[in-house]
Amino acid sequence: MITAGVDAVLAPQAGWWAAAWSLPWWLFGAAVLAWGVLRSREKTGRRPPHGSVRSDWERAA
Repeated sequence: MITAGVDAVLAPQAGWWAAAWSLPWWLFGAAVLAWGVLRSREKTGRRPPHGSVRSDWERAA
């Protein structure tokens, strides 16, 4: 990530830099967690069409 590269090469001395360089990593983790929650809600909210038979493969997914 760009902020880790800046930290390694330039070693900025600003007081707020210690928190700012890790911000993209925290945002990435939050985005992955939010995606997982939203994706699971989407999969549980959809029902198969009436009269269709789901295979074992579809039930596992």
